[in-house]
Amino acid sequence: MESLGERNWFKYWPEDVPRSIDYPDKSLAQVFDETASKHPNNTCIIFLESKYSYGQVKKWVDALASALSRLGVGKGDVVALRLPNSVHFVVSYFATLKIGAVVTTNNPLYKAAEIEHQLCDSGAKVLVVMDVVYAEAAKVLDKTKIEHVIGVNIADFLPGFKRIVGKLLGKIPSAPMPSTTLSFNELLRTPVDLPTVDIDVDNDLAVLQYTGGTTGSPKGAMLTHKNLVANAMQAAAWDPKKVPSRDVTVGVLPLFHIYAMTTVMNQAVLSGEAMLLYPKLPEWEELLAGIQRYKATFFPGVAALYNAINNFERVGDYDLTSIRSCISGAGPLPAEIQTRFEDLSGAKVIEGYGLTETSPVTHANPLYGRRKNGTIGLPMPDTDAKFMDSETGEKEMPANEVGELVVRGPQVMKGYYQREEENRQVLRNGWLYTGDLGMIDDEGYFIIVDRKKDMIKRSGYSVFPREVEDYLYKNEHVLECAVIGIPDSATGEEIKAFVALKPASKGKVTEAEIIAWAKDNMAAYKYPRQVEFRDEIPKGTANKILRRALKEEEMEKSAARQAKSG
Repeated sequence: MESLGERNWFKYWPEDVPRSIDYPDKSLAQVFDETASKHPNNTCIIFLESKYSYGQVKKWVDALASALSRLGVGKGDVVALRLPNSVHFVVSYFATLKIGAVVTTNNPLYKAAEIEHQLCDSGAKVLVVMDVVYAEAAKVLDKTKIEHVIGVNIADFLPGFKRIVGKLLGKIPSAPMPSTTLSFNELLRTPVDLPTVDIDVDNDLAVLQYTGGTTGSPKGAMLTHKNLVANAMQAAAWDPKKVPSRDVTVGVLPLFHIYAMTTVMNQAVLSGEAMLLYPKLPEWEELLAGIQRYKATFFPGVAALYNAINNFERVGDYDLTSIRSCISGAGPLPAEIQTRFEDLSGAKVIEGYGLTETSPVTHANPLYGRRKNGTIGLPMPDTDAKFMDSETGEKEMPANEVGELVVRGPQVMKGYYQREEENRQVLRNGWLYTGDLGMIDDEGYFIIVDRKKDMIKRSGYSVFPREVEDYLYKNEHVLECAVIGIPDSATGEEIKAFVALKPASKGKVTEAEIIAWAKDNMAAYKYPRQVEFRDEIPKGTANKILRRALKEEEMEKSAARQAKSG
């Protein structure tokens, strides 16, 4: 990699973390095979209280890869996975990559129009789908290029007795699929006959990961084998106390999201570690009992997840002290949530940052070094970053002045699939323009103030929702919150906060009292003039709070009012 010289963030570079890494010329499938060869008896997956070794998972990967090849899937073809966290996901992912094909992951909660867009845009030939989420996909399959559907059931890998009893008791969900559907289990009995595939790790795609990007409708971020291997190695190197082949990673975040794909699955496979996988967000008792039982050591999450555990009334009944480290992503980590979870578990909890377009991790606070709350920390090894003016993107901003974050490194995507105009906008001279606004401080720590598109303009002032939310979390009654701008004839935009109260505060505090508290604790142009209580704040599948859902609600309300008055 090109040397970064003496960037100012190296002053506080964490001890025992390399500034640069020698990345192997290997595909993700080769990385998996190497690990399975070195550690065949190590646990690869813990799923529904059963353990599966790397050796066993490799046999299934090879069989499914052979089956896909017999079905006519070859290098560059796209295989869509509509699966929750499961053994099926891991096996399908690496089997696809082994024959040089490309994975695209489909959120099991997507509706027909969303499924159709992704399958058509990617040109996927095969769909691997869990039976209980097949019906929605079936509505649009005839409009796509899907040639084969492979059906799975959540209990496919359970021992026979558990599977039979579970279905009899109604504990294992299932749904009918057409007779033309290929059986995942039957394909795993395919004799292994793997084709020889030459993979260019720098240029050949491994994953076509769909994202809204910095603007517009979902588009496929083209991630190469090098992108994903490099980012897994960067993330692993960030924790110098990691014990390769011994750690157990909590996999409650969805693997179809790039965050968990890298920090849960690819990083675990790189180091021969176990993944404790949950097919959906479990009850808190189940999650905490699993962490205790399997002595989980690494827990990637999001602020809302840690916050929910912090506020679970029986959290003290469980031993969480096996957890060594946590990285919180997909949004800001309020200091109150971070401190409380560290007190509960004894773990180090840091805030990181990334995007689908960067595989995803680009920054994180040091785990064992100088951590600065309110920042996203320092760039990963081999990652360069700076802030450019948000108007033209051509002038580098000095320290402590807000601009748009731009990054470059081995984890940055090739571009968006079949989106040349957008590629010209976001990829300039080797730099990815992220659409996030922030600054670098005097000590080289990076600060994100908000998404460029979420910034609120109130009476000429720029207001960043994240900053207002961080203040609101300091209120003793606030469990969760989200802040958006809503149209206002007098100010241009007005600031509105959606607040979920802690259980003990419900019915005891009013919206007006929250506004009064905010007025006392924030600048006059910054505090929310409107507060709406909600039982919970809308979240996506990665448990990330969705401001856009709240914005859409407000737009619909505004349109309805206008129609009524007209």
